[in-house]
Amino acid sequence: MRAIGIILAGGNNKRMRELSNKRAISAMPVAGTFRSIDFSLSNMSNSHIQKVAVLTQYNSRSLNQHLSSSKWWDFGRKQGGLYVFTPTITAEHGDWFRGTADALYQNLVFLQSSHEPYVIIAAGDGVYKLDYNKVLEYHIEKKADITVVCKNMDAGDDISRFGCLKMNEDSRIVDFEEKPVSTDASCISCGVYIIRRRQLIELLEKAHDEDRYDFVKDILIRYKNIKRIYGYRLNTYWSNIASVESFYQTNMDFLKRNIRDYFFKQAPGVYTKLADNPPAKYNPDCSVHNSIVASGCIINGTVENSVLCRKVYVGNNCIIRNSIILNDVYIGDNSVIEHCIVESRDTIRANTTYIGTPENIRIVIEKNERYTM
Repeated sequence: MRAIGIILAGGNNKRMRELSNKRAISAMPVAGTFRSIDFSLSNMSNSHIQKVAVLTQYNSRSLNQHLSSSKWWDFGRKQGGLYVFTPTITAEHGDWFRGTADALYQNLVFLQSSHEPYVIIAAGDGVYKLDYNKVLEYHIEKKADITVVCKNMDAGDDISRFGCLKMNEDSRIVDFEEKPVSTDASCISCGVYIIRRRQLIELLEKAHDEDRYDFVKDILIRYKNIKRIYGYRLNTYWSNIASVESFYQTNMDFLKRNIRDYFFKQAPGVYTKLADNPPAKYNPDCSVHNSIVASGCIINGTVENSVLCRKVYVGNNCIIRNSIILNDVYIGDNSVIEHCIVESRDTIRANTTYIGTPENIRIVIEKNERYTM
């Protein structure tokens, strides 16, 4: 592969509410076993990109642990590898990453010491499959300075939290708005970019000299009429989990057979760090329907249309419907949970009821007596 990969995984936003209090958005569980960053890492691996850097910052402890070994995604061991970069105080820098462009600039040595001619920049909160080789071929064919992977959204979708763009007949981007209040555009940026490595270094140095820190606002939007910036349309499944509603809906999408088959049965695969847990155990009188149950779970009650992450215990006579239960949760007997997201390492006391609605997903966080001293 003629490119290196960079995954931006250091951000946070208020749309995740309490869910991002304990972890980075890129570390959020998806489909029971995976984390959202696994999809970008798997795309890099499947595209034969052997040298990948992940830039982390906010609540990065669990994410850094997840990335402690490159073997799960089979990155190059003798040439290339997986690098995790966090903000570091140096003689030149004493700040946190102040934006995506600043995060890239503070790790400029990684770009300068590489030899590959191109850079693929991807967000860590996207759930999708994409062969970056095809995007690179498109980039070279168009003689583009920057290529942005984009997707047309359906009418009625909330696109105000994305970068919205317009293209001409040749797919060249003629207008780009970042998170507009209102727009008549229906095409959004997927947060995946391809740019020549030396040009990226030049643009980052110029942005730094002018105290500009955001890659989208201060490079893509600022240079849209100067540089040749093209859009590459993605026609397959793509989702961004950076809000409670989209995180919930993305996990519910994996309950659909066609989505599961697309990600897990059609090559290339999606990879993650494996946990040394026993298989899920289904005790007598339990009932499980249309649900994803990860390893280490013990089920005694009823589970319907739900996603259970690793090491979840469901007590007797419990009813769990249309919910997401994160890792290591104990649910006491006779509890009812519907349209909820239960935070990891929670202990739900017996005879407890939590009910949300499809329009207002409830986040459940209880005091965890199992872990107090």
